[in-house]
Amino acid sequence: MLKYLKRVLIGKPLKTNDTGSQSLNVFKALALLSSDALSSIAYGTEMITTALLAGGAAALWLQLPIAGLVLLLLGAIALSYVMIIHAYPSGGGAYAVASQNWGSWTGLVAGGSLLVDYMLTVAVSAASATDAISSAIPEVRHLSLLISIIIVILLMLMNLRGLSESANFLMIPVYFFIVAMFAMLAIGFVRIGLGQIVYQAPTMAEKIAPTMSVGFILFMRAFSSGSSSLTGVEAISNSVPNFHSPKERNASKTLVILVIVLGLFFVSVTFFSYFLGIVPNGQTTVMAQIAGSIFGAGGIGFYLFQLSTALILTVAANTGFSAFPMLAYNMANDKFMPHLFKDRGDRLGYSNGIVSLSIGAIVLLLVFKGKVEALIPLYAVGVFVPFTLSQSGMIIHWWRARGRLWIFKAFVNFIGALISLVLVISMFALHFGGVWPYLIIMPILLHFFNDVHSHYVSIAKQLKLTPSTARLHRHNYDGAMVIVFMGNVTWVTISAMDYAKSIGDEVIGMHVSFDTNIKKEKETAEEFEKYFPGIRYVDIHSSYRSVIQPAREFIDSMSKQAAKRNWSLTIMVPQFVPKHWWQNAMHNQTAFRLRSAFISRDDITISSYYYHLRD
Repeated sequence: MLKYLKRVLIGKPLKTNDTGSQSLNVFKALALLSSDALSSIAYGTEMITTALLAGGAAALWLQLPIAGLVLLLLGAIALSYVMIIHAYPSGGGAYAVASQNWGSWTGLVAGGSLLVDYMLTVAVSAASATDAISSAIPEVRHLSLLISIIIVILLMLMNLRGLSESANFLMIPVYFFIVAMFAMLAIGFVRIGLGQIVYQAPTMAEKIAPTMSVGFILFMRAFSSGSSSLTGVEAISNSVPNFHSPKERNASKTLVILVIVLGLFFVSVTFFSYFLGIVPNGQTTVMAQIAGSIFGAGGIGFYLFQLSTALILTVAANTGFSAFPMLAYNMANDKFMPHLFKDRGDRLGYSNGIVSLSIGAIVLLLVFKGKVEALIPLYAVGVFVPFTLSQSGMIIHWWRARGRLWIFKAFVNFIGALISLVLVISMFALHFGGVWPYLIIMPILLHFFNDVHSHYVSIAKQLKLTPSTARLHRHNYDGAMVIVFMGNVTWVTISAMDYAKSIGDEVIGMHVSFDTNIKKEKETAEEFEKYFPGIRYVDIHSSYRSVIQPAREFIDSMSKQAAKRNWSLTIMVPQFVPKHWWQNAMHNQTAFRLRSAFISRDDITISSYYYHLRD
């Protein structure tokens, strides 16, 4: 049943050599990897306006220069990531750049920041999509958290079906949004030209009472908030291996197209927000208000645009689903993440990364109760810390390489690094209440990465085989002793004992008895003698109903005897396997507890014998 359900939800397994069919062309990649960046248009301008409201009417005009500064930063970051794509085509993005130029610890800060940020990407996108839905349908506002979680689960299932199928699905909402945005902006500018939409900023702004003076702090608070529109740009550099060949060229082309579209949309939306005097009201998003002013609230154009916005916000999370597994794979390759993140699933995607990302995003939604404004500051820090490290790392890269135009390239990276650093400082100085969890999360992650790496290094050192160590540590046993745990004499016991006799020079049947039924224990001993004449039977009495401790004492004794005789000692734990997996819950799992109790012993070998039931 579960296998059938899995096939329905995820699809039939693909062969390993079908990997090429899952690679992306520019058209598909733009749909798969741009959704996060494009979706930030829906809330980037709103974050700027919300921050500027504290300065009252006199501050709202700052939307325009802030948008220009964000555009400048976008250009610097885009140029830098095009360089990163060509310099580090194996993927990894900021993690790879920071690791190779600053060192592994700095790389881990970048990688850890991005891992958390991709979880935040999914959470923010799902929450933003829910906000867009509730703006159009206020009746579902009380179900916001549930809707957000359902969105995450649906996206997880879609991504488990593979890159190509995900891209095919995403092309519809992404290109629908792009067309809808172009249509809204075109109609808006035409209506301005025809005088149908007039300049309303002064009228609307007069209603706003300032709560702080207009100055550098307010400007930086708004700028740092608005820079959230740049999230998702780095995802393409993390996913270069997923592109059709030539991978670097196609990835660069996709990034350039994304940046042009993103920059145009962001500046235009910010212009309309200011021109129309749009003010966030907590009920209807800024984008919805702009669409209402241009299309007419309640018209078909308005609802189509809101549908496109809800769809892009819903699928925006998919950038995280594309980039997180690839980044986790690269970090696992470097032994800083568990190797399970290197495993491909049935559909050739990194399924463990996809599922882990989904769980993390749902936890974030539950912790922050699905509130976008609570997630954005932490989200932005998770982006700009890696931006800063990758941009500055590229300066070191160009200094070492000294190739053609290296001074110009380093200067571009310097500008990007400087602005990103200023933004990081601003986020901590001006939004500390929203970003302080970063200071707790990162040390925990760094400790985790270090422990994982130390574990793998230690294992590799212990398992490495050389001719000298092989001769030194090999052991030639003179015989084999097998102790078989047993309860009643059943077909499980008979089959296990027959197998034990085939591999052991001496076989012992060990039974732990209690005070509850002395007659039954005697019958068990007699049955054993009947079916296994000549084989030693040991009945260990337990007054406290414990199986483990009496067994441990006996095994300790037999281990010493085996060592003296230069024999190996194997503890065999028989277990029957029910026909249906759910039937396991109806048994006491004694075999599992026995294996767990002795698995850490290096003087014995634990062996399981499974007897399969037919009905």
